[in-house]
Amino acid sequence: MGVLKRFEQRLEGLVNGTFAKVFKSEVQPVEIAGALQRECDNNATIWNRERTVVPNDFIVELSAGDYDRLSPYSGQLGDELAGLVRDYAKQQRYSFMGPIKVHLEKADDLDTGLYRVRSRTLASSTSQPQAPQGGQQGGQAAPGGYGYPPVAAPPMPSAPPPGGPGARRPAPGGPAGPAPAAGPGGARRHWIEINGTRHQISRATLVLGRSTEADVRIDDPGVSRRHCEIRTGTPSTIQDLGSTNGIVVDGQHTTRATLRDGSRIVVGSTTIIYRQAEG
Repeated sequence: MGVLKRFEQRLEGLVNGTFAKVFKSEVQPVEIAGALQRECDNNATIWNRERTVVPNDFIVELSAGDYDRLSPYSGQLGDELAGLVRDYAKQQRYSFMGPIKVHLEKADDLDTGLYRVRSRTLASSTSQPQAPQGGQQGGQAAPGGYGYPPVAAPPMPSAPPPGGPGARRPAPGGPAGPAPAAGPGGARRHWIEINGTRHQISRATLVLGRSTEADVRIDDPGVSRRHCEIRTGTPSTIQDLGSTNGIVVDGQHTTRATLRDGSRIVVGSTTIIYRQAEG
């Protein structure tokens, strides 16, 4: 069962239907839950080969009307939304720098049915990533971000840890393999990282999808059989292959985009990091 479905069932069963009138508001809690998931995907930052850190402090801005309906339940709703973020992070193998918190705030510039999610990374006293235990505007999508600048956020590495030559593509979900070897004559290297697993791009095109015939198979129900294709070059690009759910590149829904080192690609509920480096 998906994370969102479990969240919805828990919410409906809370306090013998206390949330019944919340579901009559223009903004549904499950919409906010989906936005929090996207906020994690769009702001995921690689800490090292085994850790990808996501925000842990979220503010959900609501219109005055929606805030008035939801605010009496803000404590319980915030706890449930934080639990959903924790469950989603566990599923995606994300980590946190501190405890997860979700707050509701009123925003006078929002009309009924619209909401914004802001997020930031707040470090705990140890400032070490914590593995999960156990700007998006909703209602109508809008470009641009509403996120805070990260606080004590981990740096994006400029290159992967050194590895031996002859690296092969590991199976999805398996342990990370050695870093890609430098190409002939010091040519530029290209690779992608999915949940800590590195896949070298050793030819001009790389097809990603759910099919076993894809160059890199992604076991995600939201991913089409042949979802998208990465073309290496100057610059490298990604092209949607007529997928059902499309692609998001660096926070923007698109059908084609130029890739840079560190570009974040979201397909279904899976985040892919594109990397390149001079040999």
